[in-house]
Amino acid sequence: MSTRTKGLIVAPIGLLLVSVGLWVLNEAIYIRHTGAPFRQWFLWAVYSLILVNGGLLLFGQAVRYRAQLDYRRFVRRELKKRDREWTRLLQKRKTSPGKSEVK
Repeated sequence: MSTRTKGLIVAPIGLLLVSVGLWVLNEAIYIRHTGAPFRQWFLWAVYSLILVNGGLLLFGQAVRYRAQLDYRRFVRRELKKRDREWTRLLQKRKTSPGKSEVK
């Protein structure tokens, strides 16, 4: 799978997990205020923490994929630019008379 495809898949999943995690946290807070036992709202809160952290991790990975794509694009452009400069320089040397001859 290409880096671009990975980034396009992982980013929305990460955002979805963060959203669901925040929703579960909201439910845990509601359960706590309704007077539910400690274990019940605590487990909901831990579950929300896992979802939010997992979502942030996946979204961070998607940002990393995007940075890799941008860096590769930059390197390719620079290499093409250098290649064009070298070909122009070589063509100039071939067309110009021999100035490097020693008298």
